Amino acid sequence: MVNAVIRNFSSSSKSQQKLLALLVLTLAVFLANGYNPVSLPGMAKDGADKQKKIGTLTVGKAAPDFKLNDVDGKTWRLKDLKGKVVVLEWFNHGCPFVKKHYDSGNMQSLQKRYTAKDVVWLSVCSSAEGNQGFESAEKHKAMFRDKKAAPTAVLTDPTGRVGRLYGAKTTPHMFIIGKSGKLLYQGAIDNNASGFSKEEVLKADNYVAGALDRILAGKSVTDSDTKSYGCSVKYAKKSVN
Repeated sequence: MVNAVIRNFSSSSKSQQKLLALLVLTLAVFLANGYNPVSLPGMAKDGADKQKKIGTLTVGKAAPDFKLNDVDGKTWRLKDLKGKVVVLEWFNHGCPFVKKHYDSGNMQSLQKRYTAKDVVWLSVCSSAEGNQGFESAEKHKAMFRDKKAAPTAVLTDPTGRVGRLYGAKTTPHMFIIGKSGKLLYQGAIDNNASGFSKEEVLKADNYVAGALDRILAGKSVTDSDTKSYGCSVKYAKKSVN
């Protein structure tokens, strides 16, 4: 597009040249700041843009295996859950975005609804010791009990190894793994990153519920890779090998 503007530049009137120069300058600023020109108003997006991978993992590929202990000391391995639909929910109860989904009862409702349908729901904390969200096993159990939460298990990942393996960026950050072990959804819990009232949370388009309903019905997930929102995961400064 920029080349076409330059070719027509010399044959234009002075006023047109000024406008064209301004357009070129605007495009240059957008490009320098990492913007994709197809996102500018009036420019069409092709189908490939909708398929752009947002997360670190690739939907449709095998989800990476992991091993973590829960707050009761039980070891969980993804490979042992083959044949089950698995939800991974990254959490940090000090994060206001996590609080909005628990204080509204939204997260607990999802946990209860889908574990009743034989979905395995694993809540994962990757906060490093000394960082917000890190708690003892007993404190985690007490907090989930007080909130009347109902995940299948609460897993702790203080080294951040599993969080980094999945590319978990925010709390919450949601992943759904199908019965075959393939990743079927990754991203946000819903489409409302700004609303904090109970009414706004419950009226939002819940991506996780929509994806699970389609998966359990044997259908493909239409919106399978969305951008998560929330607080950054409070990883240790250096990864542990």
